[in-house]
Amino acid sequence: MVDQQRPRRSCLAVPGSSQKMIDKARTLPADQVFLDLEDACAPLAKPGARKTIVASLNEGDWGSRARVVRVNDWTTEWTYRDVTEVVEGAGANLDCIMLPKVQTAQQVHALDLLLTQIEKTMGYEVGRIGIEAQIENALGLINVNEIATASPRVETIIFGPADFMASINMKSLVVGEQPPGYDVGDAYHYILMQILMAARAHDKQAIDGPYLQIRDVEGFKRVAGRSAALGFDGKWVLHPGQIDAANEVFSPKQEDYDHAENILDAYDHYTSEAGGKRGAVMLGDEMIDEASRKMALVISSKGRAAGMSRTDVWAPPAG
Repeated sequence: MVDQQRPRRSCLAVPGSSQKMIDKARTLPADQVFLDLEDACAPLAKPGARKTIVASLNEGDWGSRARVVRVNDWTTEWTYRDVTEVVEGAGANLDCIMLPKVQTAQQVHALDLLLTQIEKTMGYEVGRIGIEAQIENALGLINVNEIATASPRVETIIFGPADFMASINMKSLVVGEQPPGYDVGDAYHYILMQILMAARAHDKQAIDGPYLQIRDVEGFKRVAGRSAALGFDGKWVLHPGQIDAANEVFSPKQEDYDHAENILDAYDHYTSEAGGKRGAVMLGDEMIDEASRKMALVISSKGRAAGMSRTDVWAPPAG
């Protein structure tokens, strides 16, 4: 079955037509790499890019990175060939298919059905390959809840800011930044929250889209910090220089991770027979209870997924 909870702090976009960039991606500390057959590939380059992607997935060492291919959207003539050639050729070494410009649940159903047919034909495990659904226009956002539940394969809901900005006539040419004249808050807050609610309601991951000013790492951190603060799991990166920033922003701070793990240890102890079977206790100057445990579990899970180690370990009081 698909793995909805694999780490995706940094999701590196790589043109499927560039063998040089694909080879470089294998050496970078991104949680996920997606090989792109859509916007990063010119129409005449797409057939050759499919073959490059298949060979790269089969022959390269990808380590623990999630391996994803973004196909073209269903309104184009390329989608079915993208899916069939890539999955038939390299399905055993592929984790997910990313579907861009998703507008309705039916588009996810269609991809699910095609994947199932290929898996049965090729002898792959049916249902193992996940789907990442990219929301890039107003209709997709309106239907995001149905899209999230359209298939058990859906692992992530992704915000595609550039196409979305164009679809709603937003007056800005800087992807991810606030449109000029909008000075009453965050112009993207409603969009991000809609995606996040649909993802969390159905146990999917929420991924923020790219920041195109690739040399402005501080700008990337600022924009990424916005979605990370809300609870998003990760963000696209378009350049190696953004990877470390994404991994940092979407990982807990060390002191927060230690504190979360200590809450879990203390709560587990105090609710046990040995700890007095108490439901609410003091941990230092802080009262912790079941709600505290749930909040701590979120932070600890992100820290564990990031491979963090504890620097402070709580111990039960002596006697």
